[in-house]
Amino acid sequence: MRIEEVINKHYSNLNENDLYILKYILNNKRECSSLCINELAKRCNISKTTILRLTHKLGFNGYSEFKVFLKWEEENNKRKNNSEVELEELLHENLKLINQKDLTEMCKIIHDADRVFVHGTGTAQTTIARELKRVFLAVHKYLDVIEGTTELEIVKSSISEKDVFIIISLSGETNHLKSFVNELNIRGIKYISITRLGNNMISRKTQYNLYISTSVMSLGNGVQYETTTLFFIVIEALIRKYISLYFNNKEY
Repeated sequence: MRIEEVINKHYSNLNENDLYILKYILNNKRECSSLCINELAKRCNISKTTILRLTHKLGFNGYSEFKVFLKWEEENNKRKNNSEVELEELLHENLKLINQKDLTEMCKIIHDADRVFVHGTGTAQTTIARELKRVFLAVHKYLDVIEGTTELEIVKSSISEKDVFIIISLSGETNHLKSFVNELNIRGIKYISITRLGNNMISRKTQYNLYISTSVMSLGNGVQYETTTLFFIVIEALIRKYISLYFNNKEY
């Protein structure tokens, strides 16, 4: 739990002095995590008794426990923001995931399909869907990007067993796709899922799964960033496998 969450939890018990102290702490977290109670009292021009009462209102045994909590949060943020090391590890992990997956069958169903439709569930995923369409143009395989739920409903009525769907979803739990993938399965229409690594609804209902391993970075003030760029590595692996299977054999 972050300090902001602790404050929200006990907000109704706080007075103006408490909020004044907390405003200073939130704006100077790193500094306050190493201040003794007398130093903080001096910075806020307030008595140390008032600060001690505040820590009790927030559910801590005293100022020492409160300071340990601040220090723990600061250290935790440092670990999360060690971005260069984390990115390198993340790339290795995703390459390992790709190497463990045989892409032959997925490339085959794309190759043999009359039509291939691609649907991304959000802005970033739709961008990835467009990139997938672009790279497959090089091998004369034309993919249709379905961008919204309305388009998805229109296409649904005309697709057949000769077509293939590629669904890109970070969570794999997108609500508007639950009934859609069920219908695909009932009608015997194959689809490839590209999702975050884990047991999720979209990947669970098809035998053709591709995964990315992601990480979440804390940017402070409750803002978090989860990368989706690793989807592009999956796309690159898929098109390279497709080229090695079909294009290099001069079928075109």
